Amino acid sequence: MGKLKAVLAAATLALGATAAQAEQTKIGFVYVSPIGDAGYTYQHDLGRKAIEEEFGDKIKVSFVESVAEGPDSERVIMNYAKNGYDMVFATSFGYMNPTLKVAKKFPKVAFEHATGYKRAKNVNTYVARFYEGRYLAGLVAGKMTTSNVIGYVAAFPIPEVVRGINAFTRGIREVNKDAQVRVIWTNSWFDPGKEREAADTLIGQGADVLNMHADSPATIQAAADAGVYAIGYNSDLSKFGPKAQLTSTVTNWAPYYVKRVTEVLEGKWEGNQDTWDGLKEGMVEMAPFNDAVPQDVRDLVEKAKQDIIAGTLHPFAGPINDNEGKERVAAGTTMTDGDLLGFNWYVEGVVGKLPN
Repeated sequence: MGKLKAVLAAATLALGATAAQAEQTKIGFVYVSPIGDAGYTYQHDLGRKAIEEEFGDKIKVSFVESVAEGPDSERVIMNYAKNGYDMVFATSFGYMNPTLKVAKKFPKVAFEHATGYKRAKNVNTYVARFYEGRYLAGLVAGKMTTSNVIGYVAAFPIPEVVRGINAFTRGIREVNKDAQVRVIWTNSWFDPGKEREAADTLIGQGADVLNMHADSPATIQAAADAGVYAIGYNSDLSKFGPKAQLTSTVTNWAPYYVKRVTEVLEGKWEGNQDTWDGLKEGMVEMAPFNDAVPQDVRDLVEKAKQDIIAGTLHPFAGPINDNEGKERVAAGTTMTDGDLLGFNWYVEGVVGKLPN
């Protein structure tokens, strides 16, 4: 009899466990590059870990890394939907159309797309106001350069990246009218070899401060090897160049992920929404300063940060000229979010022409 009770108890536990698993909300993440230990995808993965910690056994979370934009991403997103996932976070710009295509076939699945601009009844978009941190980083770069040549390793010439270059340059020119920004495009979100080559080329052109919109620490490492400064992106990259990194703009996705998963669990999630948060909401942060950054520069950055949060400073308040001398934003006016989302020109201070 005792053995029978034990068997029945074990069976009951097994059934309970199976029921609990069946009730778990399944959430998938699609990453464009390896998670690694720093960078864009790494920050998204910290958000994934945050929801696992927050919700525990209520959710089952999976991820696929190094998913190319285009057909391969559609395959991965489709697999999640076909396998009964309740929510999918597609974390790269090039996943936009594949996400929309899959979402149309699976109207009951909640899709979240990072950095895109197209939405649907079951597709939300979200992005950080990276440009606010870029502006602050520009203040640092403008103060720390001695050659007045600042390099920028950039991924693709899309509005998000152009906006970052321009905000950075606006910060530089606020404190140093003689400095110029030189840009090299890698046409890849993650290619350490190309990023390193671009950084070395910029250093060869006289750049003594580098910035980046890329997903590897190659730019920081190049700066460290050459004995110049650099500014990180997405993560604090100081461990790759403790003496080189002046600071870094850091993206904190965790609160957004916790919020959206909470909505799904409570049946309150709604699609066709866009979120664009920045310093005020804590989605954009700044990494600690290098010891080489003087106190007056730190104070300058902190004041600008508080002014942006208070709404009394906007990195794209007029007057603004493009790099050919044409006035693009008049004095007393500020670029709208719509203008920023379609940025396709360089501000004064950036050298060269923007690729088509």
